[in-house]
Amino acid sequence: MESTRYERGLARLREVDGSAGDKVIESLADISPDLGKYIIEFGFGDIYSRPGLTLQQRELATVAALTALGTAQPQLKVHIAAALNVGLSRTEIIETMLQMSLYAGFPAALNGVFAAKEVFASHEPA
Repeated sequence: MESTRYERGLARLREVDGSAGDKVIESLADISPDLGKYIIEFGFGDIYSRPGLTLQQRELATVAALTALGTAQPQLKVHIAAALNVGLSRTEIIETMLQMSLYAGFPAALNGVFAAKEVFASHEPA
């Protein structure tokens, strides 16, 4: 079962994040490989693989949460890229961040928008 959970999670991670997900897991290999395993098995094998929400809805919720935190810019950038990868538009991402200004404050929304600006610049539309 664990192997299936890991394999399911790795497949979902790659579907959502492409090679960026692999890079995050690789970056943990020499310091905390167990954290990488937990991200794959629990985060993507269990949570991201559940029915009930589309990948777009999951990424929009993740972008909202990371924006609201205001302190997770590296993770927010990964999930902004993932949001684009699963088909969300730049407008949907920015509108979500604007919504967070109401609940998390302008500093958090500003941090989010500047993170989005950076990710958008490296993901020019085809």
